[in-house]
Amino acid sequence: MRQEAAVLSNAYRYFLAVAEAGSIRAAARELNIVSSAVNRQILLLEDQLGIRLFDRVGRGLRLSEAGQVLVRQLRATLVHVGDAVAELDALRGLKRGRVRIATVESVSVERLPRLLAAFWQRYPGIEIAIAVAGSEAVERMVEAGDVDIGFTFNPREDEAFEAVFAEAHRIGALVAPGHRLATRSGIAIADLAGEPLAVPAKGLSLREALDPALARHAGTLTVRVEADSLRLMSTLARDGVAVAFHTPVGIERELAAGSLALLPIEDADVALDRLVVIRLKARTPSLALAAFADFLEEVWSTARSGDGATAEATASRV
Repeated sequence: MRQEAAVLSNAYRYFLAVAEAGSIRAAARELNIVSSAVNRQILLLEDQLGIRLFDRVGRGLRLSEAGQVLVRQLRATLVHVGDAVAELDALRGLKRGRVRIATVESVSVERLPRLLAAFWQRYPGIEIAIAVAGSEAVERMVEAGDVDIGFTFNPREDEAFEAVFAEAHRIGALVAPGHRLATRSGIAIADLAGEPLAVPAKGLSLREALDPALARHAGTLTVRVEADSLRLMSTLARDGVAVAFHTPVGIERELAAGSLALLPIEDADVALDRLVVIRLKARTPSLALAAFADFLEEVWSTARSGDGATAEATASRV
């Protein structure tokens, strides 16, 4: 358990453990105590609150509606306690601190590692925890308070989110340098007729931006693979197996080295892909998070690559 959980009684700590593990036995293993002790605390808590917190489903447990409410509120409490701990760390002069980040895959390849390397030159004592996930999962993690800040593409309109930084990127067709189309300065989706394509899976922001144009030319396009890994698709493009779709984010090194060519798509119905760094507006950021956000804005606003990215106003509603 994280140190924030020390503010909770055993009953509440065990309840959260069972909620996360899905069974009393699994929670007991995680807590390193006997199952009967966990079960006793759960029954005691249900008796004190006067309401059932779990429904028995087979050999496991599922949160009741009341249990879901309690989990949400307890997690919010732990988030606030974590913020307080971070503030106390900050009072020591930012010699310590922790920032939890969720990011999409493409940002994790080049931009985030470079950012962190520079950040630690200034703040070597701040620990960074990173989770790599899809855009929608990043939003959910920020919203739930599981992370402090999220790097995502095209987040939904939500008053709960605040944009720390945002920039828009053109989507391009990604090909090997020896491909017949590689020397072109731009391309239309219609020009890809007959080419084997590597298409982003449904649910990815890149796919949503491409869908209108792909649907318009569905009869002439050949989809060889559909995948949720942009890294996989860029490798297929590099090896000449397929034409992929990408923004410059995540392939900066390959573009600079000439091992890949990115041809901007000229179709009017292919939207820009917006890279947005989000956090919860209602949460007061710890000094460690504030330092990270300020550093990110400072570095990215002055060192954007010349890839057609357009910076947007910071600290705005998403």
